Amino acid sequence: MSSLPVDPHLYLVFLGVMAVMAVTPGPANLFSVATGMERGRRSVLLAVAGMNVATLVWFGAAALGLGALVAAFPQVFRWVAVAGALYVAWLGASAIWKAMRPSVAAEPADAAAVHVRRPAFIDGFMVQIANPKAVLFFTAVLPPFLDPARPAAPQLALFAVAVIGMDVLTMSAYGLGGAALARRMSEPRFRRTFGLFVGGLLLTAAGLIVSRL
Repeated sequence: MSSLPVDPHLYLVFLGVMAVMAVTPGPANLFSVATGMERGRRSVLLAVAGMNVATLVWFGAAALGLGALVAAFPQVFRWVAVAGALYVAWLGASAIWKAMRPSVAAEPADAAAVHVRRPAFIDGFMVQIANPKAVLFFTAVLPPFLDPARPAAPQLALFAVAVIGMDVLTMSAYGLGGAALARRMSEPRFRRTFGLFVGGLLLTAAGLIVSRL
């Protein structure tokens, strides 16, 4: 068994922990819902890709000793999270502002999408790279599952496969569920209501980021 990259029993426990974390609504999943409602299915997939690229960055940081970096420079990571929260809050405020404009009810459904110019991939990356849940995961949840007697790189690779695989499934499910609601965008009243709801989701996600600092 010692020749395996990770202990099989420990890996099964990790999968269980990760499954719970992946399905729990947090900043990333709420962002997925908001993206689906505001931009549609294609943007959901781009946003999910951006978030998981950010997760790979976190895994790279873990390989370089993330715990030691957080301990040495806690303020840097705190300010990164604050900047991310402000960015998500700005997205939410923008969605609410657009929904409150008197002209929104008169716009055709496809015109509302023209206002969206931000790359969904970049937005997704920003949300996840500044997500304190990610810092908590890599500094508190992951380390107990790492065996110092085994090579670190193969262990991190297997854990990354599990994390990204589950995150892709859950984030996509949340986002595509939000996109299904967007089909009613031809109704002006619904368009205004869901714009307010999208803004509220994003502001909630920003609040969750700040609350975990």
